[in-house]
Amino acid sequence: MPSKRTARIGALTVAAVCSTLSAVVLTTPAHADTVHIHDIQGTTRISPLAGRQVTDVAGIVTGVRTYGSSRGFWIQDPNADDNPATSEGVFVFTSSRPTVSVGDSVLVTGTVSEYVPGGSSSGNQSLTEITKPTVTVVSSGNAVPAAAAVAAGSVPDDYSPAGDAAANGSVNGLALEPAAYALDYYESLEGMNVQVSDTRVVGATDPYTELWVTVKPREHANRRGGTVYGSYTSQNTGRLQIQSLGSTAAFPAANVGDTLEGTTAGPLDYNQFGGYTLVANEIGTLKSAGLERETTHKQSRGELAVATYNVENLDPADATFEEHAAAIVNNLRSPDIVSLEEIQDNNGAVNDGTVAADRTMQKLIDAIVAAGGPAYDWRSIDPVDLADGGEPGGNIRQVFLFNPERVSFTDRTGGDAATAVGVGKAHGKARLTVSPGRIDPSGTAWTNSRKPLAGEFVFRGETVFVIANHFSSKGGDQGLTSQYQPPTRGSETQRHLQAAAVNAFVKEILETQRNANVVTLGDINDFEFSDTTKILEGDGELWSAIKSLPKSERYTYDYQGNSQVLDQILVSPSIRRDCDLTYDSVHINAEFNDQISDHDPQVLRFRP
Repeated sequence: MPSKRTARIGALTVAAVCSTLSAVVLTTPAHADTVHIHDIQGTTRISPLAGRQVTDVAGIVTGVRTYGSSRGFWIQDPNADDNPATSEGVFVFTSSRPTVSVGDSVLVTGTVSEYVPGGSSSGNQSLTEITKPTVTVVSSGNAVPAAAAVAAGSVPDDYSPAGDAAANGSVNGLALEPAAYALDYYESLEGMNVQVSDTRVVGATDPYTELWVTVKPREHANRRGGTVYGSYTSQNTGRLQIQSLGSTAAFPAANVGDTLEGTTAGPLDYNQFGGYTLVANEIGTLKSAGLERETTHKQSRGELAVATYNVENLDPADATFEEHAAAIVNNLRSPDIVSLEEIQDNNGAVNDGTVAADRTMQKLIDAIVAAGGPAYDWRSIDPVDLADGGEPGGNIRQVFLFNPERVSFTDRTGGDAATAVGVGKAHGKARLTVSPGRIDPSGTAWTNSRKPLAGEFVFRGETVFVIANHFSSKGGDQGLTSQYQPPTRGSETQRHLQAAAVNAFVKEILETQRNANVVTLGDINDFEFSDTTKILEGDGELWSAIKSLPKSERYTYDYQGNSQVLDQILVSPSIRRDCDLTYDSVHINAEFNDQISDHDPQVLRFRP
């Protein structure tokens, strides 16, 4: 069936506008006179009739959802009022399979409710509904109200008004201004039949049968068809999620840059996995743009190639080893050093105390050799069981994969899950006290998160310090379509601590040896313009090399149709000064519906 992620978590009804949308139910609903749908929707995000019983609300059925835990149907009043802020459509939540059909003229009696997808703690906006309905079918086969066209000219460039300071930053109580703000515009169409035409895909079809399009093809566009998220104030208002009311088999398997030609139409919903969503009962014809996976160029004999690649919870039971190996050999051109993130232990998510990952790594190394690549060696440190976050039982960690024919690893014993690596000095140069070693593994910055892995390499007689990272995720942050504007990014707190800890370690290396070659890389889980990155860069100790690319090419990940940076490679001044330094974000995953990881790898080439 279509998306299984339509689960209803904590349906709420409210008696009045409130910033927290806490569960408030009127236990003795007032019996109102018959009202129109636009009376229910009102001119703010919260219905003025929330919690009240309404009788014989008239409308034409525009869509029916028979699957998941959010079963119900949409109705729309064909006789619109003259207020652009009031929607003419509303969702009727039945909980069981609806018995109405598209085109039925119905009268609905029930309770007006405000449902927050994901629960009130998510910060999401609410969806106005009629619940516990009694439905009378008046007639069938009626024309469905014409779909409102969502297009470049109709969606405002400004994303959202600032939230009401007196309501903890919520926009719920603010009067809608659909001509001024994109979120207000979409809210004014909530529950209505809408359509988009000839739209470009900016977020590939995912496993939940969803994709993202843009109605603003020129909005922060990149050369491969995506829409780039380059700042907190560039939310990209033209993005819209598309789901389907039909069979999953009929849903297009789209890549970024493809086009849905013709009309895609259906009710405008709001859900916890992307906000405003066109739930289509008519989907345009997919036209492929022929997007191809990128291949970087091979490093020269005198260049050191260092890469980072999040392989997304790789364990021996996965079927993606050949694909990952082919990507490393063919698309990344066999880098000399690869920082791998999300290598799981030998039995993956089985939670039995296993922490070793030698089987995982050997299977990957063997696959690389079979794909024509070098016989890589590897170094890592097994984590304490269940101490590093990620999938429970998986014990993800960072691993150094390196080509011993090109580089050598300097082994110094003593590194383990609990021992902190330090910086020493020998013959006037910095050296690690243990190699490999973990940075401050008992520090509070790394609670339930992956600890950075530091290692010392030698390339053509030059020492290079490499620090592999996987910072804490953005889980729990409020979404761009949150009722709180601007949204709160609570997960930053831990990443700021992590960035400060890694910067302090790099600074210690550079204070010991001013011209030391230091590469800090991995899944930073934050943008190149973020405070996390600024803290990590410090006072020039590091520089994020993705900034060497044009702004339109700075992305490693695609989230809700926004191409953005999560993975980075940062370098010390001695490397930054290399005039031959080249950086490449190699787009092989994030833009494709058949991705083997949700991250694109990056490669840095320089001459130590």
